[in-house]
Amino acid sequence: MRASGLLLPIFSLPGKYGIGCFSDEAYRFVDFVKEAGQKYWQILPVGPTGYGDSPYQSFSAFAGNPYFISPDTLVREGLLTEEEAAEAVYHKGTLQASDTSDTSDISDGETAEDVHPAGTGRKEASASDDGPVDYAWLYRTREPLLRKAYARWKQGGSADTPPGGEDRISLAASDRISSAASDRISFAAFCEENAAWLPDYALFMALKKEHGGAGFLEWEQALRMREPAALEAARHRLRDEIEFQTFLQYRFEVEWTALKAYANLQGISIIGDIPIYVPADSAEVWAYPELFQLREDGTCKAVAGVPPDGFSAIGQLWGNPLYDWDHHRQTGFAWWISRMRRCSSLFDIVRIDHFRGFDQYYAIPADSADARTGRWENGPGLDLFRAIEKEIPGLTITAEDLGYITESVRRLVRDTGYPNMKVLEFAFDSRDSSGRESYLPYNYDKNCVVYTGTHDNETLVGWLDHILPQERDEVRAFTGLDGAYKDPMFSDAGEVVPAHACDAEEVVPAQARDALEDPVQARAAETKRLARAMVREAMASVGNLCVIPMQDWLLLGDEARINTPSTTGGNWVWRMRQGAASPALAAQIRKMTKVYGRL
Repeated sequence: MRASGLLLPIFSLPGKYGIGCFSDEAYRFVDFVKEAGQKYWQILPVGPTGYGDSPYQSFSAFAGNPYFISPDTLVREGLLTEEEAAEAVYHKGTLQASDTSDTSDISDGETAEDVHPAGTGRKEASASDDGPVDYAWLYRTREPLLRKAYARWKQGGSADTPPGGEDRISLAASDRISSAASDRISFAAFCEENAAWLPDYALFMALKKEHGGAGFLEWEQALRMREPAALEAARHRLRDEIEFQTFLQYRFEVEWTALKAYANLQGISIIGDIPIYVPADSAEVWAYPELFQLREDGTCKAVAGVPPDGFSAIGQLWGNPLYDWDHHRQTGFAWWISRMRRCSSLFDIVRIDHFRGFDQYYAIPADSADARTGRWENGPGLDLFRAIEKEIPGLTITAEDLGYITESVRRLVRDTGYPNMKVLEFAFDSRDSSGRESYLPYNYDKNCVVYTGTHDNETLVGWLDHILPQERDEVRAFTGLDGAYKDPMFSDAGEVVPAHACDAEEVVPAQARDALEDPVQARAAETKRLARAMVREAMASVGNLCVIPMQDWLLLGDEARINTPSTTGGNWVWRMRQGAASPALAAQIRKMTKVYGRL
């Protein structure tokens, strides 16, 4: 069945608390997804972020990010006062108005640059603004707030009541409360259901707190090596901190469960995302060192990454510990089954990052300065996924099979039957090493998920501005915008035409392109036409599922890029502007969705 969805990380949601969270804005976005005729909301990993703020480098493969807990929900449940929640409102810094602009406020004859020229439009941040995520500010301010909620809960506040609120968006209050009540979770039941990972994680985080955030390899040897007496003493000494960490996971579970239930009730399925690896400083590496290729002192023998390619001359050195697949096989892949069972409770579909690492993984000596010295080693192959399928029947998985792909990787994907990924940008990018022809829509199989780009790619507008002239010409020719005609979903100046004005037969005369005399303005207008045409090509493809990043529907440039691989700083911070997910945009998305049989 043909369908489509939107890609937007939780942290990219708008709102006043400095980061997207499970607030009313999240419920409003679900309503937007429904109004736009989409059936899926894809998110990025939801684990607690560590060094570099990357959701792909989390302190746990099982835990949730406490930053996503909504202060407003804690107020509604009596765990915070409104004054206390106000402490979490982000006021710091300045915002670049053009960084989060969409096309909804551009009049005929204007482009986004006319309204917010580059380098102008700066304004002081206020509680109503949705600037980039400031992780340093969150690190300093959010924990004290959550400790107040924990203290009140511990004194008898009711944290067993699921999130409510008098102004939830689409359901009548009585329906909403009834729906939430059916998913009520008790603290005791939550602890029991997650006993396989929660105690180790809570102790790990409590010990990190005690050691000033230091990695576990810097702890005293008795704790680093998990000597039983040292662990027992730590559990007694840190029992309150352990309970606080457990409470945070409980609150995450309650609020996420309510949001997911709301989405499912609206006919929206959640596509979750998990990294293949865990970081070296994680609860799993500390608690289960036998699962990884480690030396006796707990350091890595080799680390993960990918070899040099057209995007990076030195490859990518990720630094994650590699799995000891022989040990996993001996245990019947018990840890992986436990991990995927947890994912099945959080998401409707699970996207596994770097799927090719299950066929062969790239092992880099731990002391290497970059990824050029690595070599390929054999992974678990099909045996892992047969074991998962046996223990968790019905689990839906999609495979991120991007990068250097060999025939054995393609065979593994085919043998699992999982939908794989097609990224339209790669079809016109000479830097891609996996074969551009496989990303051209006329070569797709139905069993795939089609994207214009991913969180690791430039936005369509940014990408079109940076590709080679001949590659841009290829995009023009492929989309039919090479001078013969242009996308009818755009007006003469490159502005999105209201959906009701876009009849399927309407074709705008090509001569209108000449109306823009300024070459910079003309190129910007054409870039937006090409970007929307690329979205159309993805939606028109034979792939059963098409997922478009919100930035590409909003025609944003690289100021809205989520991540640039192999770089630090400035990643994982983009947030959508309040009101950008407008009724007008929902109508445009719905129209295209209907045209291409995905409604």
